[in-house]
Amino acid sequence: MSDVARLAGVSKMTVSNVVNNRAGVSETVRLRVLDAIQQSGYRLNVNARTLKAGRTGVIGLAVPGVDQSYFGMLGALVIEAARSRGFHVAIEQTGGSDSGEAEAVVQSHKLQFDGLILSAVVLDPREQAHPWGDFPIVMLGERDFGASIDHVGMANEAGTRAATEHLIAQGCKRIANITGWTLEGVHVVSRRYQGYLDGLAAHGIGLDTSLVALSGMSMEDGRRAVRRLHDSGVPFDGVVAVTDTVAMGVVRGLADVGLRVPEDVRVIGFDDIPESAYTTPTLSSVAPDHRWMAEKAVDLIAARMEDPSRPPEEHTAPFELKTRESTR
Repeated sequence: MSDVARLAGVSKMTVSNVVNNRAGVSETVRLRVLDAIQQSGYRLNVNARTLKAGRTGVIGLAVPGVDQSYFGMLGALVIEAARSRGFHVAIEQTGGSDSGEAEAVVQSHKLQFDGLILSAVVLDPREQAHPWGDFPIVMLGERDFGASIDHVGMANEAGTRAATEHLIAQGCKRIANITGWTLEGVHVVSRRYQGYLDGLAAHGIGLDTSLVALSGMSMEDGRRAVRRLHDSGVPFDGVVAVTDTVAMGVVRGLADVGLRVPEDVRVIGFDDIPESAYTTPTLSSVAPDHRWMAEKAVDLIAARMEDPSRPPEEHTAPFELKTRESTR
């Protein structure tokens, strides 16, 4: 570090600030230090720093699939939030399975990460089989963790209710719900389905089970589900889809059978992924504050690192309804 400081004509502290990605260094000086690092061949001794500080400066982010638009967006926001606190992020793909999620926790321990942000589909920290210890973990997702661990979730019921009521306000009389793989248990699919029921009930509309179509969570799943619904002969003039990805498949499936959006059927999704504003028609969506979620998750990791004994916190992200061409 002294060699780098001498080559760059700066103090060792400035070199340390650049290496650790801290604020307070001008771009000109930062580039000069980076050039000196390259010239000298300097490499940070991570093991030595870990032994000295007891930290690696790395947190993990484990998500079901990095090929899904929502998790790509989430990853970028977590990286941005972590960088502002001086952390780097290592991303792991779990496949949405119990074994994959458990392995992400094990590997985070093994690699000495400072903490893990886990988008959990099936793993439950209350199960004794999982050795959580005092390792900082923040759960993302829509399961009920019973205030057993730091958790950041979405307003699934309230958001889907708002989406359903929006379609009712737009004049829809028969609103279908293209939902996920199962309604059993407590998870993102069942919670958003409950929001759909709440929206109908608020306007005195009873549930017609013929309007509920189970699907997977891909575009193709949405496309197939709405085509099955259409082929069954059940009339519908609105669709509340479990995610934007499924909603995009629904729009494609409606086009396949000659129905127009929004003239014949109005469609709304959930998540407000970036692609929603660029589809044809642009897609109405429930928009949780994803940046808020990412920042809150990183803040909780940092707080847990400072005080491992602090009680778990439960947070729900605010949301707004983005109304676009698909429901107008």
